[in-house]
This record gives sequence, structure tokens and C-alpha cells, in this order.
Amino acid sequence: MGMDFELTSSLEGSVLVLKTAGYINNDGGEKISEEFEKHFTNGINKVLIDIAESKVVNSIGISYLIEIIEKLNEKNGTLYFCNMDAAIEKTFTIMGLFQFAKKVDSVSGIN
Repeated sequence: MGMDFELTSSLEGSVLVLKTAGYINNDGGEKISEEFEKHFTNGINKVLIDIAESKVVNSIGISYLIEIIEKLNEKNGTLYFCNMDAAIEKTFTIMGLFQFAKKVDSVSGIN
């Protein structure tokens, strides 16, 4: 897709905020998963992925997101998404991700 994947992370209170830029495929999904694992092992169980700068997520990228959802569910945690492109939101809805993850407007929407 031409655009390299970039990921930034920050802790905002008890929420891990991951901001993505670029195509969430095998490489992007792996980077998200690795960053999640660093914080998950330290007790973080609320994760917000801001995907404003990612316009495409493929099936392998989604599989990484599902793994994160499963791990969070085991610890009564939640995966949140914000700033989704309409096509990504539709894809996530069709795949049923919002049965297990939530949409919010920003980190302030997480209680």
C-alpha cells in the first residue's frame, strides 16, 4: 500500500492509547500486539486504538486485534477504537468486532 506502518503509544491514566498510521496488515498487527503485550503484563486492561491515520486493515491485521480482545476479556479488560474511517468501521461491524470491543469518540469516553 506504499505507506509504512507507524505506531505511537502513551498512557493516559489507566488507558493505553495506541495511535496507528498506515496499513494494518501482518507487520502493523504484530507491532500493535507487541506494544500491547509490554503494557498488558504490567496490568493495563483498557486499550484505545486511534486509527485515524489507518485507512486499510486486512484480515491478518484483524486477527491480531482479535487476539488482543481475547486477552483483554480474560482480565475483564476492553479494547476501544476511535477515529475510524467509515470503511474500517463497516468492516469491523461485519466481522462482529463490536460485540467484544467498543467505539468511543476519544480517551475521555472511557470510564
